[in-house]
Amino acid sequence: MKNNIIYGLHPVMEAIKSGKQIDKIFVQNTLKGQLSQELLSLLNAKKINYKSVPIEKLNKLTRENHQGVVAFTSPVQFVVLESVLEKETDRPRTLILLDGITDPRNFGAIIRTAAAVSADGIIIPENNSAPVNEDTVKTSAGGIFKIPIIKVKHLKDAIFLLQAHDIKIIAATEKTKNLVYDADLKSDYALIMGSEGKGINKSLLSLSPEKVKLPMSDEIDSLNVSVACGIILYEGVRQRLKK
Repeated sequence: MKNNIIYGLHPVMEAIKSGKQIDKIFVQNTLKGQLSQELLSLLNAKKINYKSVPIEKLNKLTRENHQGVVAFTSPVQFVVLESVLEKETDRPRTLILLDGITDPRNFGAIIRTAAAVSADGIIIPENNSAPVNEDTVKTSAGGIFKIPIIKVKHLKDAIFLLQAHDIKIIAATEKTKNLVYDADLKSDYALIMGSEGKGINKSLLSLSPEKVKLPMSDEIDSLNVSVACGIILYEGVRQRLKK
């Protein structure tokens, strides 16, 4: 086993029982046998979500004898959103929700900037999200150990909880005429960033009462998501410094 990958029924189950933080886990969709049922029972008992995949997917993840299961551990302990919101602070909160950001380097770069502006946390979904691996850690320049990473089952639920705590939801999207420089970022806010290809999911976009974009030249239609996120976060810093 190397880096953060664990494969094989016994090793994966032992990792879970020992309290290892599991980032992602893939289980062969045709897996049978008593041991595989023990694994599935353990995953259900620990409330660990897994993805059922064909054996070809597992073979791409590792050439070793995986026995139908491959897991990736996380170098950081994920944090519960409620604990972040209940923590007392003497400054406005800033949180970032990442929808469909699957590249570890983009994820790491966003973490690095978020840590630099002292953001309160980064919220990611269990599925369709970049893994927390060596590339993420390296690109974050250590920032991943300085900012809470919050993994939730559904971003929608996170948005509802944030709104219940009077945290304004702001979506970064090209589907608006409102520039980020005209938005009020001095109070508590949570910024939703979507993937460069698909943008923010429509269902999430509909939950955001405020939408902003960056001014763009006709020569280029979009920025790298980590760059765009950094610009918006630092606009928030600029506004708060002027307050």
